[in-house]
Amino acid sequence: MKRSGHFGRRDFLGASGLAAASLMTGLPLAQTWAKSSHGSADGTFEPDLALELTAHPQNVGLRPGSATAAWSYDARVLKGDAASVRAHPGSTLGPTLYMRRGQNVRIDFVNELDQPSIVNWHGLHVPADMMGLPRYEVAPGKRYRYAFQVNDRAGTYWYHAMAAGHTPEQVYFGLAGLLIVSDDEEAALPLPRGEYDIPIVLQDRTWGQDNQLHYLPGTGPVASRKPQAGDGSTSRGGMMGGHGMMGGTMSGDMGSMMTRMMGFFGDSIFVNGRPAQSLELTAHAYRLRILNASNARTYKLAWKDSRPLTVIATDGGLLREPVHKPYVMLTPGQRVELWADFNGDAVGSDLTLMSESFSSMMNMGDMMSGSGLMGMMGGMMGGGDRMGTSSLPDGAAFPILTIRIAHKVGNDLRFPTHLSTFERLRAQDAANPHNPRSFRVTMGHMQWGFNGRSFKMGAVASDEIVRLGTTEVWEFINSPMMAHAIHLHGLQFQVLERTGSPRSAGVADGYVDEGWLDTVLVMPGERVKLIMRFADFTGLYAYQCHMLEHAAAGLMRDYEVKASHLST
Repeated sequence: MKRSGHFGRRDFLGASGLAAASLMTGLPLAQTWAKSSHGSADGTFEPDLALELTAHPQNVGLRPGSATAAWSYDARVLKGDAASVRAHPGSTLGPTLYMRRGQNVRIDFVNELDQPSIVNWHGLHVPADMMGLPRYEVAPGKRYRYAFQVNDRAGTYWYHAMAAGHTPEQVYFGLAGLLIVSDDEEAALPLPRGEYDIPIVLQDRTWGQDNQLHYLPGTGPVASRKPQAGDGSTSRGGMMGGHGMMGGTMSGDMGSMMTRMMGFFGDSIFVNGRPAQSLELTAHAYRLRILNASNARTYKLAWKDSRPLTVIATDGGLLREPVHKPYVMLTPGQRVELWADFNGDAVGSDLTLMSESFSSMMNMGDMMSGSGLMGMMGGMMGGGDRMGTSSLPDGAAFPILTIRIAHKVGNDLRFPTHLSTFERLRAQDAANPHNPRSFRVTMGHMQWGFNGRSFKMGAVASDEIVRLGTTEVWEFINSPMMAHAIHLHGLQFQVLERTGSPRSAGVADGYVDEGWLDTVLVMPGERVKLIMRFADFTGLYAYQCHMLEHAAAGLMRDYEVKASHLST
């Protein structure tokens, strides 16, 4: 990984301007608004905050020489506080959006790409037609209007593109950004604020020729969008066009097939939409909001000097009290917030945030003891238990970010021993405490699936229908092959129980299961029981692996929340 010198906090955040002042491109757009069940189309919804969010191509200078072609979100405030949007110029990261709990928010999404897209609000509890799932994607030149109330606890959420056949590609080339929610409970706490509240968005990328990002053949903003045989551009059977791992624009490329099967692992770490860099901070307490926005990579976060990580929040907001971990596992889609106190560090000293080594999948001997697919995978991978051909394979150790202590300032913050009060869901309060819904990760015919079923738009099985207002226990069982990042749309859940496997031995101390989550790492051979409440909204939502290539290859399904009783 190449580093580009030391950056001050403002340069690091790319916060030299607000997206309220961003110049929007001038493509004429059809005024085709999606209908919603909340009055967004007929004007009866009165927003406190109104935004326009545009997806479009851009060229960004990430390294000396030619600009890098990417896709980007721009945002501008139509109504409300201009500080609700912060742009990150000179990066591939979308603007950070700021919202408050209880706010009515209207967002007009404008698609200036050359392929369909929609914006998914990852972690938010919103109506099904506001979630941003592929069934609501809009064509190039079209718009979609979101209108919802922010019902979520203060925390670090995010938004990203979704589109049948294109989700991994669109996220990889830049269509993602942070969404930070605040509330009164959080505001009353003595937490680091302002310049001491720092987002860290982690992604991995691979450089191709002439400063261009490399993903799969025929993808990205510089690729021809002409339909190719097998690219799934006309099929709705799955996120890769219904062709499973063989779908997309592989054209027989074995490396591309491996990427679709195993996930994409880049050889360059990006932090906040740029190649990883050093950051100059002061000897003070900081709130570090860390998002794993990689397509497939899981990070084992640790300080190089072995100091513990102090965790104050997870996906769904603050924990009850801080927890101390030797390392933290952060799988794609997950967020974690750290209290990082540098008061005891000398001016001029460096600290390095690492991803430590771990084993993310079964060893090849175990995999090859099977037949068919496992043997084929063993031959393609060439031995070892690392995935793909990246110089930074999944589970490798590498530095992420170096922090240099530039100077000292006064620090009057007291470390809080209590953070938040929230309900702890109990198994005995669930409708199915002794009979959890069971979802096993499966693979067959070159496709991922849950219980042998791969993604098909709108298809819902009888065991994927739940009743509004119920609390349920769901169990996810991972096949003994590789890790998965299980994500449920539209709600937050809590972890009830994990049944471990030998492959979780080097990662289990980094699980942060004490709070609300919307994404959970499930290691090979592991079972995880989750408890969740289906409140407020009916409709079709989704559950998936948030390793995006896995979801694109079938590891995503719809679930339906119905107001009526379940049939027996």
